[in-house]
Amino acid sequence: MVRARSKATTAARKKRTRKLTKGFRLSRHNLYRQAIVTLIRARRFAFRDRKAKKRQFRRLWIVRINAACRMRDTRYSEFMHGLQLAMVALDRKSLSEIAIHDPVTFDTLVGIARQALADAAKKAEAAAT
Repeated sequence: MVRARSKATTAARKKRTRKLTKGFRLSRHNLYRQAIVTLIRARRFAFRDRKAKKRQFRRLWIVRINAACRMRDTRYSEFMHGLQLAMVALDRKSLSEIAIHDPVTFDTLVGIARQALADAAKKAEAAAT
């Protein structure tokens, strides 16, 4: 009896791997064994960097909000705490966009935060006495 060989399956698997490594340089997309190693590495970096991307964007939004706050003589932490006290539920991404594209609205938000901080200070002072 003739031995069954898996040429079609193997060829399809190798073709799929080569297709996934299409943009890789030199032999990393041509040679199958090297392509597998490079593909494993690439997927590991992709997984890691999908998480890092979220962190980087959050840092960018915070820097932008802080810069906009400093232009209005307040600190980022005070601003965020004031918004929290005023029950304003805007995330950092939208605050960053407002700071860039709509400065008048951001001025209003800073005013709301300052007012909430002042009200909280009055309540704390009244409770202490």
